Amino acid sequence: MSSFLELGVPADLSDVLASQGITDPTPIQAATLPDSLGGRDVLGRGRTGSGKTLAFLLPLVARLDASRSRRTPKRPRALILAPTRELVAQIDAALAPLAAVHGLRTRTVFGGVGQNPQVTAIRQGVDFVLACPGRLEDLIKQGHVDLGQVEVTVLDEADHMADLGFLPAVRRILEQTPRGGQRMLFSATLDSGVNVLVKRFLTNPATHEADSAQSPISTMDHHVLHVHRDHRVSVLVDLTSAPGRTVVFTRTKHGAKNLAKQLNSRGVPTVELHGNLAQNARTRNMEAFHSGKASTLVATDIAARGIHVDDVALVVHADPPAEHKAYLHRSGRTARAGAAGTVITLMTDQQVKDVRDLTRAAKISPTTTKISGPSHPVLAQLAPGERVLVAGGLKDDRPAEDRNQSRGGGGGGRRRSGGRGGQGSGRSQGESRSRQQGGRSRGGNRGSAAAPKSGGHSAASFSSNRRGR
Repeated sequence: MSSFLELGVPADLSDVLASQGITDPTPIQAATLPDSLGGRDVLGRGRTGSGKTLAFLLPLVARLDASRSRRTPKRPRALILAPTRELVAQIDAALAPLAAVHGLRTRTVFGGVGQNPQVTAIRQGVDFVLACPGRLEDLIKQGHVDLGQVEVTVLDEADHMADLGFLPAVRRILEQTPRGGQRMLFSATLDSGVNVLVKRFLTNPATHEADSAQSPISTMDHHVLHVHRDHRVSVLVDLTSAPGRTVVFTRTKHGAKNLAKQLNSRGVPTVELHGNLAQNARTRNMEAFHSGKASTLVATDIAARGIHVDDVALVVHADPPAEHKAYLHRSGRTARAGAAGTVITLMTDQQVKDVRDLTRAAKISPTTTKISGPSHPVLAQLAPGERVLVAGGLKDDRPAEDRNQSRGGGGGGRRRSGGRGGQGSGRSQGESRSRQQGGRSRGGNRGSAAAPKSGGHSAASFSSNRRGR
């Protein structure tokens, strides 16, 4: 495999990567960098965790450094669009050391927080805007952003933006960028909506595929545990109290909140991530998980794409997802960058057919084990190590007034439904758009994702009949 220098990456940027211990390009980076650094439009297909972020950040920084243009108020020189706030923040974190080498300014733009700091920064002049489509459109309509000087545009997780209903906004945004600028689109799949963007906005793109969502990961082991519904929580307590980080997925926001509360009450330091949390709570919970203060993250599908945490050894589908793409993206939180990982799906009697169809569509052959409870020996094999429980789970050590102002974070604390943050709501843009698309049921168990084929919620769902939003 070529080095970054051999692929054409400038030496100063290669040095930044080397200082972070990144010396060998991933397959998607090795495939796309010669074309993207050469100024071509690029269509890159690869799963999350394949290294797509650096694949587009390196040519972005290199091009802006070589450009003769200068930043001006309200007119960014580069635009990166991503579907969720968390992904925007992570891209910005990866960009920061690269941009700093050349004194380039960045600004994130997303809802759920006040817009004034975003407007002020862009008015002062920035080189990069990293944005979710909804808030960016708002700022454009208000006259705070002009895309007429954008030299390079990147769409990351384009298929996820399609799933969340963002494509009309993305099309309107791209129409405002100069036609002659360079454009790069990265996606795990090329569904019809994404293909429309490719045909309309990319000019003779160089197409590369590496580590697509459908390609198997040799270091990922898949298991199905056939459990009685009454044993679900106790089995989860055993798995999550083993050493290492664990991500547990539920179908609904209330299910994630409820399960996080149960795990904390049983001694597993746990945080939650879903669309009912205000941005400061989401940020705080992710920081707790990144730092190791919380060993378990319970999340809805908001975390299935774009959330990167090193060394996640175990992913558990506490609620099996409704379709195979969600299974693959959820599972992709582990076994990243060549590391090993284990994926476990909990399955009750009522879900046998649904899980069988799910794994067949995902083209995996999991090992299925029927277990009688948390004492079954297979649990120690799948999550080895001494079980450690902490009384009370994750301790919320913030001052009382802070807890009262932003409830619903770590420890499963209560929070008013639909809390507000700035001009946007506390829920994510992704989950809001998904509801508009009909991806969430308004009848029966509200706030649910699309129900499994058997209809309604299975017995294994961690949701109740309370409103999920």
